[in-house]
Amino acid sequence: MMPLILNSPESMVKVRVMTLKDYSEQTFKTLHKVGVLHVEAGKELKPVDKAAVESQQKEASELLTFVGNMLSYITEKQQVSLGEDVEVIYTRPFGEIGKEVRSLYTGFAELREKTVKIDKEVRELTEQKKYLGPLTQQHDLRLRDLKFRGGYLFSRVFILSTEAYETLHNQLEKYLLGSTVATEENETVLYAIGKVENQETIESLITNAGGRVLLIPDEDLTLRGFLEKTEDKLHRLEEKLIKLYEELQSKAKLELKDIALFRGALLAENERLSVLAKACEAKYVTLIEGWIPENNIESAILELKENIDYVFIDTRKPELTEEPPTKLKNPGGLKPFQVVVNLFGVPRYREWDPTPIVAYSFALFFGLMVADVVYALGLILVGRFLLVKLLGGSESEEMKLFQRLIYICGGVALAMGLLTGSYLGDVYLFFGFENLAIVAGVQQALQSPLTFVILAIMIGLVHVNIAHVIALIKGVKERNIGVILSKVGLFSLQFGIPFILYTMLRVDLPLFAPIYGISPYVMIAGVVLIVVGSLKQSGRLGAMLWLFDITGLLGDVMSYSRLAGVGLATFYLASSFNMLARLFSGLVPIPGIAGVVGGTVLAIVILVIGHLINMLLSFITGFVHSLRLCFVEFLIKFYEGGGIQYSPFRLRKRLSVAVGAKS
Repeated sequence: MMPLILNSPESMVKVRVMTLKDYSEQTFKTLHKVGVLHVEAGKELKPVDKAAVESQQKEASELLTFVGNMLSYITEKQQVSLGEDVEVIYTRPFGEIGKEVRSLYTGFAELREKTVKIDKEVRELTEQKKYLGPLTQQHDLRLRDLKFRGGYLFSRVFILSTEAYETLHNQLEKYLLGSTVATEENETVLYAIGKVENQETIESLITNAGGRVLLIPDEDLTLRGFLEKTEDKLHRLEEKLIKLYEELQSKAKLELKDIALFRGALLAENERLSVLAKACEAKYVTLIEGWIPENNIESAILELKENIDYVFIDTRKPELTEEPPTKLKNPGGLKPFQVVVNLFGVPRYREWDPTPIVAYSFALFFGLMVADVVYALGLILVGRFLLVKLLGGSESEEMKLFQRLIYICGGVALAMGLLTGSYLGDVYLFFGFENLAIVAGVQQALQSPLTFVILAIMIGLVHVNIAHVIALIKGVKERNIGVILSKVGLFSLQFGIPFILYTMLRVDLPLFAPIYGISPYVMIAGVVLIVVGSLKQSGRLGAMLWLFDITGLLGDVMSYSRLAGVGLATFYLASSFNMLARLFSGLVPIPGIAGVVGGTVLAIVILVIGHLINMLLSFITGFVHSLRLCFVEFLIKFYEGGGIQYSPFRLRKRLSVAVGAKS
């Protein structure tokens, strides 16, 4: 069932994973892949020798990697007799073994680098031959024409699946000035020409569909000339590659016994170092502790048992003295407002998550304060195209949530603007329209100062009371008598509002007459309950603090008048800029058409600058005051925060990374 007011974090399970030291790396890799364990620091002995042992063990592992690379060139299975020589090598100082292995590997490494370089060149040429060949049937262009970029035009050759090309064809046609298409098996070769300003869009469409840009060599040749040259070059490179592999295999066979001896000695050394590391830690197992969401516990245990031969997994519910990390579980539409809640503080594990009620409140407050169609569209466009750039180019999960928060708030402001007919204030008057409001009643409520202030105070009264109701439920749950008495007293106190309005302001509400007689006594009883509750909570100090509970209620509710203040300021400031534009458009002291043009230009400048300033101010004030109302007037009454954010040990896949001089 979808949470309407409050939510609760996901249930967590304490997990202890124990395995033999030999399986530590595999265990960590499995946990990294599963990506659900929030790791906690465990207690560990740290003897002084441990760092030295680990350093030597790391070097032994590196040397074993070198030996494995050399043995990989032995293509036929062979039996090598080591005899007692391995014991002789093993008894030598580890430093000497390391020097000899590195010296032996240097010769292999030089040859191996050559093979890697040639192999890469062969793969590139083979790919170029494969995909450029079909283009020669239609054009015999020069290579430089296939990857041109000037001040106005650019050209590229793209490779993508035929299915993806068919899907993107209509979209690409909008941006391309010319193109040539050829098919190679299940792939499409696209030679594209377009405007430089559209290059990023075209490349983005293709790469997002799984396509790529074909690397074109820097040679002054035609396509046919390049392909003829490539055929000959590939033949020569393949011959050279075969010779290098034969040389590596010959060298490996020549040094086979020494390599095998070093391998045996290093394996024994690595095993010895492993035992030493265990001895340093005074235990023989690796222990990993942390928290896993209850919904993921079965799949995590299954994955560990399938991948690790010797593993023991202990699970239990969290104890009352423990504070597990908090993983929120809000629906997609509410999830962006976790950003707002986390600004106040991450919910504690056993605390309610107020994201749902904050979502409704924050979006409504922001919409009421901005309430302009054009400003709302501007905010949505800023969120879509400028936000990531303005905040440093990050595309983290938090940034995506913040973008969605902006879209939702902008959508509410857009709806309010449509209802009230606010388009840059009343800019529609320039075009002869008297009113564009969809609902005249909403327009009257949000553009009339007195009505808007009354509406804002009513919203505040409801919102603040929701917070006090939640605080009362929390007090009942925790059996906090002081909180219960104070909250019941506050609700009783509010029954005196009709009496106060009638006696002091002569406002006659449409209520039954007996209510005016009863309400003073209910109000007095409420004050008594507040005093008693304050004494229960704060002792003698409560004899003074109860007064702040009463005045605080009034101050909190009146604070919501800022909704009217900011909302009216947004509208009337926009209208003022429109009025200034109309006024100054007729003040240009130039007769004739030149004066009309000059006045129009001046009016446009005033409108653009004025509305940009007003739009920016409305965004900032709308966001800040919405935060303030949610934090100071609402959350502080029942919400503590201060929890630990759930941060699992997982493999983070990135589709792209920023690299370069400034990365």
